[in-house]
Parts: sequence; structure tokens; C-alpha cells
Amino acid sequence: MKPSKKISEWAAARRVHVYGSTTDEKLLNSQDSGEWVHGDPWRVMRIQAEFVEGFEALAGLGPAVSVFGSARTTEDHPHFALAESVGAALAKAGFAVITGGGHGAMGAANKGAREAGGISVGLTIELPFEQVTNPWVDLAVDFRYFFARKTMFAKYSQGFVALPGGFGTCDELFELLVLVQTQKLTSFPIILVGKEYWAGLMAWLEATVEEQHDITAEDLKLIHVVDTGAEVVKIVSASHKERLRQAKKQQV
Repeated sequence: MKPSKKISEWAAARRVHVYGSTTDEKLLNSQDSGEWVHGDPWRVMRIQAEFVEGFEALAGLGPAVSVFGSARTTEDHPHFALAESVGAALAKAGFAVITGGGHGAMGAANKGAREAGGISVGLTIELPFEQVTNPWVDLAVDFRYFFARKTMFAKYSQGFVALPGGFGTCDELFELLVLVQTQKLTSFPIILVGKEYWAGLMAWLEATVEEQHDITAEDLKLIHVVDTGAEVVKIVSASHKERLRQAKKQQV
């Protein structure tokens, strides 16, 4: 699948250089001595603008999959090659690949998608240290607010893939699990890639969290654990076809 003319016109590998405090920090800071009374109403306008920009940029994207993973993964690490193979497999199956736009596993997924002829998207976020958009992003959208960015990942994706990663990857993973569990998102597969890497988490969920009845066996079925890009594509494609079937059924 080749990028549409519209997407190609939007495509830009923009770089973000941010130092010191972030916009999110200023918004959430409760120690601000009254400044919020005057500043927060204007922040609402900036938040609104961020949603509008994201909606406009991604509305014509077509079927896509969000891929997360560690920004610290080096190019000589096996997880980098794994991420690259996942990005390539999704692109060859006709899905755009959306990442956080950073380096490491995210950059590898973007690289795999672009080199396979697909659409490579990066949704970058302002951080208190320098972040540079990886060079394999075709379409970049920059965000100041995590919640606006997270909305775009959920709204424009047909599924979520978690490669080996840290707090950021786990944050997205559990937030999306809650959205699916509470039926805010439907027909949305959540896939962990790397059975060995995720084994400890799955064992804890099964032996501790489920055992204490804090989740159910049905909740655990929301998570697919695989080892290859081909397995990812099989799950996402089946879900996407079912979503299309249901949409067509509702139109009849």
C-alpha cells in the first residue's frame, strides 16, 4: 500500500528540541500560586488546537496499527530487528505503522514500515530532554499533552502492539487494556511481542491479579502474546476484517 497524495503532502520529519519544564508539567502543577486562574483557560485553547491538528493530520490515514517499544533499544540489539520485522510485516499487509516517533524500537518499526513501502507515522511528545524524531517517519505530528497524543493512538489504530519496553510502553498497554475492558474500544486487539520478555508480567497477572479476583480469566484473553510479525499481522487482519463485516452489517 503506497501513501496517498494527501498523506505524502503532509509527510514531514520534524524535529523537537525541548529543555527544562514541559507543558504537561505546567498544566498539572498544583503548587502554582494562583497563576492557573488566568493561565488555564488559555491552555484549553492550546489543547483544543492540538486535538484539531491531530484529527486533521490523521483522518485520511486508512487502517493503521500503533506500535510501542523502548526508545533505548540499540540497533545491534535483537529487539531492534524484531521491531523492524513487525513494522515491515504490518506495512506489507496494508497497515500504516504509528509509533511515538522516537528512536530505539519505535524507530525500528518506522524503518521496517517505510522500507516495506508502507506509511510510517510518528506522534512525538514534548519531553524535558531533547527528543529527535527518527529519520524513518514520513508523517510527524508533535504533541505537548500526553492525553491528546494518546487519543490519536487509540482513535486511528486497528490494534496495539507492545514490543519490549519500559514505563512508557506499559503505560500505553494498561491504558488501552482498560479502554477495551470497559468497552470504550471494541474489536481492538492488544498484542505483546516477545513471549520470553513478557512472561513475567503474564505470570503475575495470572497467578496474583487474577487469583485475587482483581481481573477475570476473560480479561486476560484480551492480551495476545506472540513472537513474530507474521503472528501480529494474522491477529490484526482478522480483527480488521471482522470490524469491516460488522460495519457493513449495520449499514444493511
